Amino acid sequence: MDRAPVTEPLQTGIQVIDALIPIGKGQRELILGDRQTGKTAIALDTILNQGRQNVLCVYCAIGQRAASVAKTVAVLRERGALKYTVVMVTEGNEAPGLAYIAPYAATSIAEYFMEEGRDVLIVYDDLTHHARSYRELSLLLRRPPGREAFPGDIFYIHSRLLERATHLREERGGGSLTALPIIETEAQNMSAYIPTNLISITDGQIYLSPSLFELGVLPAVDVGKSVSRVGGKAQLAAFRSVAGDLKLAYSQFEELESFARFGARLDEDTQKTLVHGRRIRGSLKQPEFSPISVPAQIAILLAISAELFDEIPLNRIDEAERAVQQAAEAMPDDLRERLFTADTLADEDREAITEIARQALGGLTSAEGTPAEPEEPEDSDPLGGGVKIEISAEGEEGSPETEAPEGKALREVPPPQKGGAERPKRRGRRPGKKKS
Repeated sequence: MDRAPVTEPLQTGIQVIDALIPIGKGQRELILGDRQTGKTAIALDTILNQGRQNVLCVYCAIGQRAASVAKTVAVLRERGALKYTVVMVTEGNEAPGLAYIAPYAATSIAEYFMEEGRDVLIVYDDLTHHARSYRELSLLLRRPPGREAFPGDIFYIHSRLLERATHLREERGGGSLTALPIIETEAQNMSAYIPTNLISITDGQIYLSPSLFELGVLPAVDVGKSVSRVGGKAQLAAFRSVAGDLKLAYSQFEELESFARFGARLDEDTQKTLVHGRRIRGSLKQPEFSPISVPAQIAILLAISAELFDEIPLNRIDEAERAVQQAAEAMPDDLRERLFTADTLADEDREAITEIARQALGGLTSAEGTPAEPEEPEDSDPLGGGVKIEISAEGEEGSPETEAPEGKALREVPPPQKGGAERPKRRGRRPGKKKS
């Protein structure tokens, strides 16, 4: 066997991916979501972050509009990424044969550098157009159509392409080829033919949610539906030490947030979970084309785990993140080196990084400005005192509890009568025929 296990991480510079859905060198990670949800932006952010990682990149645009391709190339040129990136383009108005053969040609270029011992990243944008081009060719050749009119060998076409991504053994040079195929879904349907094929071929998927995109949570990564089956073994120890607790806290927050929309009173533990979860979601937001370094990501994640962001207003989370990033860049060199090489994150290093983040956030706490979370007033009941429903952190309703405002006595409500209210007697006869 010429292949070796995936043991080294591929840093994307995107905090939510590096912490919760890690990618390893030699892995195949699918990016899927509806149109206009930021799939290409994630791929471009990953390419921009490889300049400091000594990784070559190949970007293959399949059936894209010329304007979209020109915009992508302009972003790469503006940020100096074309020095280490190969761009292969087939536009949407070109022959379907060119769109069909383009990803194979791009993979051949990437394999050449891999066999030279280099680490290579290839992006297929996107394989939905590739599948449609092959369907068009197959129907012209009068091959029998199958599900959704695709030919029967469409699974083999994509598996043959993506199976070339691998990590070679040291005897073969130790190079790697990491693939990021992109797929477009329709109406959030992940169970369509082509998406299910590629989910079964790849080693995990990153799902982008349109609802999160509309709420302004960018990148709109749905952590619950996204998974990485291989990258967790290659993840840095510093990320592993904080990622588990972070994912658990975020999933608890998502469940409680949907339940808290009913407007009932929440107990103190539930309110604390909601406040902490909102800070997690706010800190995982990231501007486009601005990758974050590994020490800065770890400092932000440790600050979240230590609940340092909970005292900061939501409208100042971005400012707090920038402060932590700037403080992390001044981290001592020996501590920075241990983040990449140590098998575990030592308690002394954790305390040192947490203290750096605490000092950076010293002037941003809610005590000096806006309160961290708007609190409900004591007498917020519009009826002026009445039944309150206490809800615990597990989401169970407590027993109703009756309270009266100060200086007022509760008015006793008489129980309803068994027979109900007495109906008034009718005064006139119903118009109609008299009985004989």
